[in-house]
Amino acid sequence: MCTVCGCGSGETRIEDGVKHTHGREHGHEHKAMPNHSHHHHYGTGDAGASVRGMSQSRLIQLEQDILSKNNSYADANRRYFAEHGIFALNLVSSPGSGKTSLLVETLKRLGKTRSCYVIEGDQQTTNDADRIRDTGVPALQINTGKGCHLDGHMIGHAVERLAPKDGAYVFIENVGNLVCPAAFDLGEAHKVAILSVTEGEDKPLKYPDMFAAADVMLLNKTDLLPYVDFDVGIAIENARRINQDIKMLTVSARSGDGLEDWIDWIGTARAKLFAGYAATDAAE
Repeated sequence: MCTVCGCGSGETRIEDGVKHTHGREHGHEHKAMPNHSHHHHYGTGDAGASVRGMSQSRLIQLEQDILSKNNSYADANRRYFAEHGIFALNLVSSPGSGKTSLLVETLKRLGKTRSCYVIEGDQQTTNDADRIRDTGVPALQINTGKGCHLDGHMIGHAVERLAPKDGAYVFIENVGNLVCPAAFDLGEAHKVAILSVTEGEDKPLKYPDMFAAADVMLLNKTDLLPYVDFDVGIAIENARRINQDIKMLTVSARSGDGLEDWIDWIGTARAKLFAGYAATDAAE
């Protein structure tokens, strides 16, 4: 349950796209990763009702407990990724920013030379996972039902279902939402915020937690700049008012502009991460 919005995740389902002889999709039955026992901490479908009437102090304590539990799952995911040389990115944005189209084009380029896997998060449908699978990349869909974000527990189970190869790249496309995903660590190396030019330049100011948590901002749909009233400079300035260290890249999934810079950033970020792990191991 999310105390920010009162959502509940009791309807969460993981779907791998494999047709099974019993004619049903897999439910949530599989072996657990370390620290991923099956005592789910999700709320009920009517989680909003459960937070109404609580005192402010109780609400804050409940949120802290939920985030603390999530962080333990995220830490387990991060250890697993590190031990297996897996580089994981968490793609976050509002609905309609072009996340899936951008991811498809990324996989067409990166997937030629690297093992890639995708975890898709949506409240309903397998539409995005189906688009990813059409590229030949394994994808697993998490439908969160009434939930508005993915969490560390869901990702742990999804990773064990996907079973990515050592050294792989795992892309997590979060539920379209610029609020709650900012608070939930999934064990990823970086959060990547995607903002399209069809949105307002003030999005970073309206949703500061997300842009503060992100290491990279991709400004997408730049091919539409001649047709929309959007000032790139103002958008970048607003993002840096929130996070002065955020990396900025302008891209277009449709035209391909900027995608090579994005691919180069992924490779460089992965190399820095694992060089850091190696240095830490050597120091110990």
